[in-house]
Amino acid sequence: MTHMTESLTVTEISIPKTPTLPDAQTVTAVTHWTDRLFSFRVTRPQSLRFRSGEFVMIGLMGENGKPLLRAYSIASPSWDEELEFYSIKVPDGPLTSRLQHIQPGDQIILRPKPVGTLVLDALLPGKRLWFFATGTGIAPFASLMRDPDTYERYDEVIMMHTCRDVAELEYGRQLVESLSDDPLIGEMVGDKLRYYPTTTREQSARMGRITDNLTSGQVFADLGVPPLSPAHDRGMVCGSLDFNTDMKAVLEGFGLREGANSEPAEYVVEKAFVG
Repeated sequence: MTHMTESLTVTEISIPKTPTLPDAQTVTAVTHWTDRLFSFRVTRPQSLRFRSGEFVMIGLMGENGKPLLRAYSIASPSWDEELEFYSIKVPDGPLTSRLQHIQPGDQIILRPKPVGTLVLDALLPGKRLWFFATGTGIAPFASLMRDPDTYERYDEVIMMHTCRDVAELEYGRQLVESLSDDPLIGEMVGDKLRYYPTTTREQSARMGRITDNLTSGQVFADLGVPPLSPAHDRGMVCGSLDFNTDMKAVLEGFGLREGANSEPAEYVVEKAFVG
């Protein structure tokens, strides 16, 4: 597999962490992964406490003087001193058409009230944890893959990520490959984390949709693991509405039940995320 990083641009500066407006946080770094995808880091409110996998409302001030906010999963782990987000660029999107142009030193609005279903506490104890993501749906798993609690609770973690093109996998690939050298959790991750990226349009080492690779048994054969079982396997799903719906049917076909914060079970789906 070849990885296209020529278009990767990173902008980062050192800035004060004191916002000048209520609910405002300062952008500290921006990375453009492709012409459709970018990530950025912002200062973290001192009062913000969240569980890895949750999301917050972020945005910019609209032309009418009112905040224009959308739900964004926090891609950084709960221990990080800053907050990271991973976003698609929508040319005519009310928010992302403007958000994609942010620079270090700019300010965004962040409502520090984290919520979400993609948290470890919403799952019953198990042996193997599966992350299923399409596109920027990998964001909450970028948080969970960097959380020590994930590796304390599970013997094995499998990250399935599918995009149209190879370049769109780069954010996740770099993150996964960096974890073994992470000074905080590198030893915990060890060989517990398995990465299974596929593309659906551009030719790559592994092809196909996540749903197809599960139902055909291809992923189990490739990784040398048994098919999904409610006795041992737990799953988290984040992607488009269609993907989420299809994945629910697939997982329930394996006997897994959907859980929630109030009633943990074998899998959970992020209902607020569309990307």
